[in-house]
Amino acid sequence: MALKIASRGNIPPFIVMDVMRAANARAARGDDILHMEVGQPGTPAPAPVLAAARKALDTDLIGYTDAFGVPELRQRLSRHYQDYYGQPVDPGRIAVTTGSSGAFIVSFLSVFDAGDRVALADPGYPAYRNILKALDIDVVGLPVGPETNYQPTPGVLDRVTGDLDGLIIASPSNPTGTMIGDDDMAALVNYCQSRGIRIISDEIYHGITYGRRAETILKHTDDAIVINSFSKYFSMTGWRLGWMVVPESLLRSVECLLQNLFISPPTLSQLAGIAAFDCGRELDGYVANYAKNRNLLLSELPKAGFDKLSKADGAFYLYADVSHLTHDSEDLCRRILAETGVAVTPGIDFDPERGNRTVRFSFAGPGEDMAEAARRLVDWNGGRS
Repeated sequence: MALKIASRGNIPPFIVMDVMRAANARAARGDDILHMEVGQPGTPAPAPVLAAARKALDTDLIGYTDAFGVPELRQRLSRHYQDYYGQPVDPGRIAVTTGSSGAFIVSFLSVFDAGDRVALADPGYPAYRNILKALDIDVVGLPVGPETNYQPTPGVLDRVTGDLDGLIIASPSNPTGTMIGDDDMAALVNYCQSRGIRIISDEIYHGITYGRRAETILKHTDDAIVINSFSKYFSMTGWRLGWMVVPESLLRSVECLLQNLFISPPTLSQLAGIAAFDCGRELDGYVANYAKNRNLLLSELPKAGFDKLSKADGAFYLYADVSHLTHDSEDLCRRILAETGVAVTPGIDFDPERGNRTVRFSFAGPGEDMAEAARRLVDWNGGRS
């Protein structure tokens, strides 16, 4: 007799990881591969973080910590909110997590029940949608485009039929790199508060912006859940370290969930992460390199036929409308990889309805790789589009 398999795993794959696997397989066969598919800095953790990790290995037990994380890191995060945003945050409201992914799981479990309805922008980060589906929470896609800078607005929410229990926002966003302005953020907060809609604000690309800084939603409300990570600005993807700022009313439920699901975040990463806040010059240098990559691609990608691009206010992505080239973005990305060695992510990963006509380019890699990738794409498609 066949054994039961739960339906919760019947969710779409995270396609960018499939693309990365295919690219790595080609690289293992000896192909010269350039990675523009994955949102991962092409830089290591800053030197003081590595030094702190080595010291911890020599001197610390590296055992369990409190479920909310080591006090020193939570206090340093609290200071970061005061120093960077001018926003006081009690360290008691900060929960350190196993990457932002752990924070998403716990935040969804703490405020939504099965059958609740949660809205998010399409295009948007696919793991939001897929985690919600695995938890039997109904996903309400919000089709957005250049007219709202690819971000939700009260007008967009007004077009939703039925009540909403939650809204997930990201500023800067993945895959478009767009941001929500301060006045627009205030309008969203007011709209949601008046209707009992819980906001979860993904702020993991804060620090990586071009021309203006990102503001935390905590400027407007203490009722939102804020999620951030050491992966992007701090260049610590594989360290699996993130954090949440939790409303007072949710602290105990979040703590119980963290205790049972994760016990505690990775201890070595926590002890090393404290040093990350002393690395501003090095990290801002990384951002300056992203800006150079961004400017290069904004100049060169149109020559390769990718001339309908999102306004990348932050993060390290350009989202391209390729409807003049294909209505099958997965096939287009397979052909680009096979024929140029450049790995690109199909938009279907970010927008199930319209993503067959879009692709995402990540410019987080080394500058020389981005320049070579642009050259190959221009050679491949420059005369055909």
